[in-house]
Amino acid sequence: MDEVHNNRTSLAKGAKDIAKEAKRHAAKNFSKAVDRASDEYSAHRSYNRFQNEDEEEDNYNSYAQQDGTYPNNAANDEEGASSDATEGHDDEDEIYEGEYQGVPAYSDGKAQDSQVALGKPVSDSAKSRKELENERQADEEELAQQYELIMQECGHGRFQWQLFFVLGLALMSDGVEVFVVGFVLPSAETDMCVPNSGAGWLGSIVYLGMMFGAFFWGGLSDKVGRKQCLLISMSVNGFFAFLSSFVQGYSTFLFCRMVSGFGIGGAVPIVFSYFAEVLAREKRGEHLSWLCMFWMIGGIYASAMAWAIIPHYGWSFSMGSAYQFHSWRVFVVVCALPCVSAVVALTFMPESPRFFLETGKHDEAWMVLKHIHDTNMRARGEPERVFTVNRIKVPRQLDELVEMQSESANPVLKVLCKIKAELRGIWLTFMRCFNYPVKDNTIKLAAVWFTLSFGFYGLSVWFPDVIKHLQADEYASRVKIHNNERIEDFTFNFTLENQIHRNGAFVNDRFISMKIKAVTFIDSSFFNCYFEDVSSVGSFFKNCSFVDSFFYNTDIDDTKLTNSRIINSSFHHNKTGCQMTFDDDYSAYWVYFVNFLGTLAVLPGNIVSALLMDKIGRLSMLGGSMVLSGISCFFLWFGTSESMMIFMLCLYNGLSISAWNSLDVVTAELYPTDRRGTGFGFCNAMCKLAAVLGNLIFGSLVGITKAIPILLASSVLVGGGLVGLRLPDTRANVLM
Repeated sequence: MDEVHNNRTSLAKGAKDIAKEAKRHAAKNFSKAVDRASDEYSAHRSYNRFQNEDEEEDNYNSYAQQDGTYPNNAANDEEGASSDATEGHDDEDEIYEGEYQGVPAYSDGKAQDSQVALGKPVSDSAKSRKELENERQADEEELAQQYELIMQECGHGRFQWQLFFVLGLALMSDGVEVFVVGFVLPSAETDMCVPNSGAGWLGSIVYLGMMFGAFFWGGLSDKVGRKQCLLISMSVNGFFAFLSSFVQGYSTFLFCRMVSGFGIGGAVPIVFSYFAEVLAREKRGEHLSWLCMFWMIGGIYASAMAWAIIPHYGWSFSMGSAYQFHSWRVFVVVCALPCVSAVVALTFMPESPRFFLETGKHDEAWMVLKHIHDTNMRARGEPERVFTVNRIKVPRQLDELVEMQSESANPVLKVLCKIKAELRGIWLTFMRCFNYPVKDNTIKLAAVWFTLSFGFYGLSVWFPDVIKHLQADEYASRVKIHNNERIEDFTFNFTLENQIHRNGAFVNDRFISMKIKAVTFIDSSFFNCYFEDVSSVGSFFKNCSFVDSFFYNTDIDDTKLTNSRIINSSFHHNKTGCQMTFDDDYSAYWVYFVNFLGTLAVLPGNIVSALLMDKIGRLSMLGGSMVLSGISCFFLWFGTSESMMIFMLCLYNGLSISAWNSLDVVTAELYPTDRRGTGFGFCNAMCKLAAVLGNLIFGSLVGITKAIPILLASSVLVGGGLVGLRLPDTRANVLM
């Protein structure tokens, strides 16, 4: 009996020894296979989906350990040997958590506890920071090549188009936000009784919010992910945009629009970074250009809604004199709808797989890539096609020193510490944008973004005001002048418009239920006159005298009485606040229609740039478009009529849009993945800074001279185009 027991024990021990020897032999074969595959990949940079039987067997043997089997069948042939996938690991092995979800394991170059890494005589702890960064750079280059081949296998199909429309809604929201400022500005300042000293702050403060938002959200997207940052930033924009339509004070309204701009500032840098990372190289330029069309669609949407809503001042309600909700507030609510739609749709989309790989999350990246592949294959009618990628290179993760609080610390201090760490990380990533080899590209890109934005936004502020000045000059040319008139015992119950009354005398007259628009009384006298329910727009009484007169429910106050004398006259129940009495002001329709035409003129340029982006090159289109738009801007000098100015504006918009599209594509392709959001955000922040300066400089020159704005815009556009031609061509680059 003891002999039988000893034989069984010896047999079991022998079986275990054989199994361990088989495992060591399998690990050795696997290391050789990985080295051989790496050498072949580095030499040929090819990724063949279909291989002969021998190559399939070699690949199977190379990746068999990750799938839970062994490269040779020695262990399985031995009686009593176990498989990791079926019987479990030995006590000293860990169970791979992704194994149960069908995710293949990967090797990051680190030796397991029971293995010795071949070809690594020096440990990571003994290497300098520079050496580790060089190794990471090499890993990133290898990943970029492999990722390009993986995206080619995934194909371009339903998934990319779904993401295209979702991100398009976010980009549309950015376009709407830019146009909302110009459309709402006149009505909001009038409705909220904004003095001249506060006028114009709305446009500048929104662009300032977008500037800081672009830098912050773009940098944060490199830390926590594209989708998550875009969701948060768009939610901030939608909430405060919606809230701004209900607040009554101008300062509160400014704050809401500033925070709303801060949120939408992250849209452009994140949207283009996100979409570029799911496109193969041959599709990237074209489809990023098609994505730019949504910015134009946002401008058309805002122009059409302003045209349809704002001039209809009957679309309003009030709760006493304390709460007014006029039509321009309805317009603000309607303009927040694309943002809300984008937030809802974005929740159903996955994170960028390229970002997952950059941060070492192999399993999550593999699952997203498989989802992209399967979605596209099902849409093609080929659901049987198998995603053949088993191993994806993950760059070496460099540990960063992060200040941590103890577990017993105050929760508020923990949050502050976390915020401080994130901000420090954003700043360090930003500083890396000025390291070799991307330093020169960052400076050139910032210059091109600044010059293109300065010319575009400067003219967008200057041009509508020029149209208004032309309209005002034409309106003033039709003014009716009345001199030395005397009117007695007459009742005015109709509208007086575009008139000048000099040295007039009004005796025992009644002004009842009437409107006075653009009427100026100069050196006139009112004796025993009665004013009731009178509304005035752009009307003033200069050096006038009111004797024994009575005012009831009018908006005539000290702001409209310039150097006038009030003798034995009284004011009762005067209208408070700024009265929206522009029912008959049809000039608003014309302004919105002109913006609508200018935005629609972008459509041909968008189509041309999308079709030719990958054919003639990004830089040729960027430089050529900026130079041509600068030349077309110069011809605005010769515009003497509204129709000619509008034609030149449409031509300028159609030519400049190709530069915008090319610049978006080049910026997304020039930066490595770990700095793409930060670099794009910085460039977009420079864009918004130029918009602020353009608002201030061009706005101050309206009505003074048109030579300086035109020459300034033309010169900066041509100069920026020449700088853009010095950028490296990214047409043949893989997306690092």
